[in-house]
Amino acid sequence: MDNKEFSKNFEKRTRKFAVSIIRLSMTLPNTPEGRVIRNQLTKAGTSIGANYREANRSRSKADFKNKIKICESEASETQYWLEIIVEVNWLKWEKLKEKYDECGELLAIFTSIGKNLKL
Repeated sequence: MDNKEFSKNFEKRTRKFAVSIIRLSMTLPNTPEGRVIRNQLTKAGTSIGANYREANRSRSKADFKNKIKICESEASETQYWLEIIVEVNWLKWEKLKEKYDECGELLAIFTSIGKNLKL
């Protein structure tokens, strides 16, 4: 698979992840606390793909690397909010495990891209 094909497929994968996060967010409690977590989770989970798409349209390698680092950070934050949701007993781990694992894979891929990029 060449870089262009990888990028296209990975954009689709991050967009699919964003949709799954939005759907999950919609199930969170409609309380002041629930709305805060819903907002944070949705922002972090959807910005992974948005920043990756921007990275693919960057003007320089430095700009690309910066956007990849943002993707990495947002993926880590998304995992954090998923952990919080489980710890406050809003959802069971089994319901979040697939999303958590996918987010972990995205995080690993972005970390690898960032580390392997030569400026």
